[in-house]
Amino acid sequence: MSFDNLCKLLSEKYPDRFAVWLLGQPPASVKVLKTELSIEPIRADSITFLQTQERILHLEFQVKLESDPPLPLRMLDYWVRLYRLYRLPITQIVVLLLPPSENAAISTAFELETTRHEYQVVRMWEQDPTIFLNDIALLPLAPLAAASAPEQLLNQIAQQVNRIESTQQRHEVVSYIQILAGLKFDRVLIQRLFREGEMRESVIYQDILEEGRQKGRQEGRQEGRQEGRQEGRQEGRQEEGINLVLRQLTRRFGALDEPTRSRITALPLPLLEDLGEALLDFSQVADLQEWLTVHPPTIEPQSQT
Repeated sequence: MSFDNLCKLLSEKYPDRFAVWLLGQPPASVKVLKTELSIEPIRADSITFLQTQERILHLEFQVKLESDPPLPLRMLDYWVRLYRLYRLPITQIVVLLLPPSENAAISTAFELETTRHEYQVVRMWEQDPTIFLNDIALLPLAPLAAASAPEQLLNQIAQQVNRIESTQQRHEVVSYIQILAGLKFDRVLIQRLFREGEMRESVIYQDILEEGRQKGRQEGRQEGRQEGRQEGRQEGRQEEGINLVLRQLTRRFGALDEPTRSRITALPLPLLEDLGEALLDFSQVADLQEWLTVHPPTIEPQSQT
């Protein structure tokens, strides 16, 4: 999943929160418009269309300023198509995820002879991080916000993640944060603050460890206690790793076929952890298949029921 497509996913999952952030006030209602606007030559997956009561909100997420056709022309073209279709006022906002090169000018209008069309540009690197830190829906964008001490900001984000009670939601948010933080931060730092911490803090993982301890105590022998701890620890980490990797891959590429799932579930824990890092760079299922070919499991894959 590309960085701008992840932002599209988030804006369509939490349209009300994005509308509040970008419009400055909560709309009475908001819904995602699955408008294709399929007239060539313009269509981009990183675009979100939201409809409030009497307005269309057009969001476009950009990593790079350069594009073909140029951004101002695209914004004019979308405005015309949207207005022709809905006949409502339209607010257009381009969210730039990274600053452009030093000498690049950031346009906020299309101009040619007597034609002038304006749109808004949000520069993520100038945004106050507070709004993102205080809203789980926007938290994945926090690493890209303004920060005099970027590593300190990343620590604050990690602390906010640890406050998320739902294990599933915490895993999901961490996955999003890792992808977007990769635009700005060193991968080793990201993994240290999030992936390892997520594994240690997992409620499921802790429960499995406790089951191992109880099993050892019930056997009444030191050897049994030690074996229970080790078994619980290994099984817990293995199951947690499989579930996390499968969730991330399904979110990025859709449902995986059974042979691929079986190959993943057969991976030993060290390879699961390696795959958890590698998948952040996958852009298509073929990348996953190639990785699995290079890193075969050490045991025969077993189908999951």
